[in-house]
Amino acid sequence: MEPAWRQGGRGRGRGRGKSGGGPPQAVGIVREPEAGAAGDNRHGRGSSSGSGWRRSSSSGDWSRSQSEPSNELSSLKKFEEIRKANQAAAQRFANEDTSSEEEGEEDFEGQQGKIVATTFTAYSSHIGEDSSRELERTKQYLNDAFQSGAQTCLICIASVKRNQAIWSCFRCYCIFHISCIQKWAKDSIFLVSSVLDDDFGRKDHPWPCPKCRHPYEQSQTPTRYYCYCGKVEDPPSDPWLVPHSCGQVCDKEFKPLCGHKCLLLCHPGPCPPCPKMVAITCYCKKAKPVSRRCSAKGWSCQQPCNQLLTCGQHKCENPCHTGNCPECPRVSRQWCLCGKETAERLCARPQWQCEKVCGRTLSCGNHTCEQVCHHGTCGNCPRSGYRACPCGKSKSALPCTEDIPTCGDTCDKPLACGLHRCSMRCHRGPCETCRQEVEKQCRCGKHSKVLPCHKEYLCETKCIKLRDCQRHQCKRKCCSGNCPPCDQNCGRTLGCRNHKCPSACHRGACYPCPETIEMKCNCDATVLVVPCGRERSTKPPRCKELCRQPPTCHHVNREKHRCHFGSCPPCKQPCQKKLAKCAHLCPATCHDEVLVKQANSRQPAGPWEQRSEPTFIRTAVPCPPCLTPIPMACLGKHEVSLLPCHAVGPYSCSRPCGRLLACLNHKCAKECHVVTVIDDDKEKAGKECQICEEGCSKPRPSGCIHPCTLPCHDGLCPPCSQMIRMKCHCKITNLYVECTKMTTADAETKIVLNSCKNQCPKQLSCGHRCKAICHPGDCPQSCNQKVKMKCPCKRIKKEILCSVVTEEKVLVECDEVCQEMKQKASEMKEAEEKAALEKERLKQQVELEAFEKRLKGRRKKNKRRDTTETKETAWQKYRKYLMIPGCGIVLAMIAFYLLQLN
Repeated sequence: MEPAWRQGGRGRGRGRGKSGGGPPQAVGIVREPEAGAAGDNRHGRGSSSGSGWRRSSSSGDWSRSQSEPSNELSSLKKFEEIRKANQAAAQRFANEDTSSEEEGEEDFEGQQGKIVATTFTAYSSHIGEDSSRELERTKQYLNDAFQSGAQTCLICIASVKRNQAIWSCFRCYCIFHISCIQKWAKDSIFLVSSVLDDDFGRKDHPWPCPKCRHPYEQSQTPTRYYCYCGKVEDPPSDPWLVPHSCGQVCDKEFKPLCGHKCLLLCHPGPCPPCPKMVAITCYCKKAKPVSRRCSAKGWSCQQPCNQLLTCGQHKCENPCHTGNCPECPRVSRQWCLCGKETAERLCARPQWQCEKVCGRTLSCGNHTCEQVCHHGTCGNCPRSGYRACPCGKSKSALPCTEDIPTCGDTCDKPLACGLHRCSMRCHRGPCETCRQEVEKQCRCGKHSKVLPCHKEYLCETKCIKLRDCQRHQCKRKCCSGNCPPCDQNCGRTLGCRNHKCPSACHRGACYPCPETIEMKCNCDATVLVVPCGRERSTKPPRCKELCRQPPTCHHVNREKHRCHFGSCPPCKQPCQKKLAKCAHLCPATCHDEVLVKQANSRQPAGPWEQRSEPTFIRTAVPCPPCLTPIPMACLGKHEVSLLPCHAVGPYSCSRPCGRLLACLNHKCAKECHVVTVIDDDKEKAGKECQICEEGCSKPRPSGCIHPCTLPCHDGLCPPCSQMIRMKCHCKITNLYVECTKMTTADAETKIVLNSCKNQCPKQLSCGHRCKAICHPGDCPQSCNQKVKMKCPCKRIKKEILCSVVTEEKVLVECDEVCQEMKQKASEMKEAEEKAALEKERLKQQVELEAFEKRLKGRRKKNKRRDTTETKETAWQKYRKYLMIPGCGIVLAMIAFYLLQLN
């Protein structure tokens, strides 16, 4: 299969190039003809630029002809069609990606617009064409659902296709493959729980969303694939719906809760604000209720609030507002809690401390209050009543001016080590440090040593256990076995292959890369944000801006097309350059950069060396021949035709010359040619015309079909003496008559000459033969032959003329004798029918009696038969009925015989 740029042009040009008898056609890329290739040979029959293809009727070969300018134009048009078709095939091959991308973009945008409009139909009926920031956010999620590469699973870093099962986070609305999120939840729960815990596998550990880290319970781990609104399980893929949508109304409650539900069709992302209209008053409840959007129902009437503030003295001067009124902003002089100082304070906060010791004399009269500025009484003296000694073993009541003495007993308070007690006598102040020597084990339990009790013993052995990351050793000196979490960085390469994990060292898979990469179009006007790692497999965004690259052809401006990568498509504007020979403007498509095949002229050194593939280069080609139509008269001045500018010149119209020859009987039959006009008579033949060599062509007498035997001559022709063979009127006999007699005879004489003098063989309509002599036209219908006619009963016979029978329809009627014979025949027939019916009845009666006799046979067996029954024969019983019809039949036969004899 050859590539598209190597195949021949389509249509008639390609089909004719394949046939064996047609003119040669260009196959593959059609090179533009050179500037001087057209119009060099304009004279004679060999002109290749201004004549069309014509097939000779004598030889059957294809040859060029100057006689048909219409064929010439059609041939040039076909050549131009083939050239354009080949150029279009080359352009499609060179710009296949660009064209397919633009068509796909148009189809994609059209389908996306219809689906988004359908999704927002119910919502737009309430909110109209207005949009808000939240609504635009929802639209962005819908556009991302259609954008290639925008929907990416952050776990496996792969595109989310419309026929794959998904799960969407309830908080950040990020979409994941359901298999990926199930594995993620399982791994997260396993990493949080420890195998050494007693409740391993039983505790309900949460798992986080890979993007927003929102915690989910184990029971919330997805097991089935649902649409966005959660109504339909395993929603089918519909190209006219949003991917993974069921097409039903969302019906989710708006947040914050307002009592209404979402009106959009099942959609990804957050629900837009509530579009319902509600009647609500302002914040201060003073204004009348007005209709507002439920999502923005709070409003201020801008009147003063006038509510009493917490200070209890002033009113709120702020305009109508939501929530509680702010603190009173006024300032006044207020006393402190102890009443010693005054200061300017906010009216909302009148109580304050002056940070001075109270200093008032207590009730004992010996001591003063040591509390900082306070409100109310100072209380009793803290040294009054029963007081204990420093060790707490003895109590005594002494005046507040005297200190409690020590008791002299052992202190016996627990020391800081928790194992020993203080051995000093009762004393004031803290106990001393425990100095008893004990045998202590190190923290890891591998070594022991005698040390003072207050000192901790740590050995120099390093822990070789793996930390919770299961990658690094603990290496802490004298570790108790509860190794701390790993404090090193993970450093493993993430799934994006661009960054390393910045988290602390951990077990299992790393979190997805949080970075995003901006993919820009060629002009940097359109940006597509994709997760890190998807930039290798995601196509650049489609940009709707116009391409800004300068033109590379002779045109000032390039055709408008969208931003793209790579070279711009070929210019399709008209060339409009002035042609060198005729000064017309070139109407062809711009050909400054035409894809032309460059053949490799180097021959291979041997059969082992493969031929190099042909290369294609973009180069400027010369303008095609000028096809502007120009009127031009033919050689014989018969017509004026429009010829292409590059093929203008004398031509033959292929018509006969038509000029009157010297014989004054015929015209020149040569093909259109140059004629020298003689005596200014354009209708008279010139020296270039042919000499008359025809026979006489003068008109013959009426009815004569024989040409004149003389050559072309002047005057009358001699009479025709040839014999004519013709059929007679009855089409049976051949007659021979001189042509002169037939052509000079009148109508009656022609009838006599055409007659064979025999009886006409035709049959009349009555079936008899015509009695007339051979004649033209129809036969006379009056037939004089006699025919025999009979009455209906065939008894009476008569002879009548055939013409009378056919015209008057004469019939022979029956007489009285015939009527009597008919009546007797009918009576005999009725008698026969009655005799047959009676015979049938008697037969049935006999059968009935025989049947009844068989039934009574046994009962009559023992009866005495005293009398003997005598039975009549059939003849005795029915002879009366049989004699009457028989006599009638005999009489009828006798009568019929007598009638026949008469």
